[in-house]
Amino acid sequence: MNSDQFEGQWHQFKGGLQAKWGKLTNDDVDRVEGNREKLEGEIQSKYGKSKEEAKKEVDDFIDSL
Repeated sequence: MNSDQFEGQWHQFKGGLQAKWGKLTNDDVDRVEGNREKLEGEIQSKYGKSKEEAKKEVDDFIDSL
């Protein structure tokens, strides 16, 4: 899924983000604003993951929807 598709479906994703990544606050989710790279960065920061791990987790999350 490319960045434009991710941004277009952002509202669908928002609800599931905090269920998947409970450490993300509402402010974190608002800061992401549908930007996949920002989401990956927040996951890296909150969970101490590498860039590759965060990217894979986001890919898996999107595929599960």
